[in-house]
Amino acid sequence: MRSGYLSRLLIFAGLSLTSSIGLSTHSSFPSQRVTASEPPSTLVAGVRSFAKGGSFPVENFRGYTSGFGYRPSPRGSGWEFHRGLDIAAPEGSYIRNWWSGKVIKISDGTACGTSITIQSGKWQHIYCHMKGYAVKNGGTRYLIDNSGGIQIKEGQLLPSGARIGRVGMTGRTTGPHLHWGLKYGKQYVDPAKVLRAMYKTRA
Repeated sequence: MRSGYLSRLLIFAGLSLTSSIGLSTHSSFPSQRVTASEPPSTLVAGVRSFAKGGSFPVENFRGYTSGFGYRPSPRGSGWEFHRGLDIAAPEGSYIRNWWSGKVIKISDGTACGTSITIQSGKWQHIYCHMKGYAVKNGGTRYLIDNSGGIQIKEGQLLPSGARIGRVGMTGRTTGPHLHWGLKYGKQYVDPAKVLRAMYKTRA
């Protein structure tokens, strides 16, 4: 992906995040605490050390459909804490690795659908609802998406920007999108804050 295109995409994404992502102020908003939380500002500021090498995670970006935090449950009742950012794109659009790292987990058959988790230092980035399936061969798990030309294995080292899968509708989802989750250590991080930091660095 050309750097000029990525810069324009991050500018658009940054403006979209600034204007559209936030927690609801609905009167029945739950008051209980959860273990997932936003990172301290000093942690987010550290994103600038790698932002120039970071990649926006979706091609053919169409918008954000659900942010990090409490939201009405898609299952129809109550509220739930959403531990990631849902990024809409046409089904089959390629997903790119946010930051260089090692594949530590590939799975399918859960609410996350076909998914991949990558470790980059203290960061973990999780990609859900992808096309394809997981298979185990010789003790190693693989993500296979033959139509997209994708084969990723656990333990594989991947550079930033590498195509790692395609947007699908596996798992619990109501439409094609990437659920993108981020952790720093064991703490969930709001991906919108990371994208804003990348946007500010490139602007």
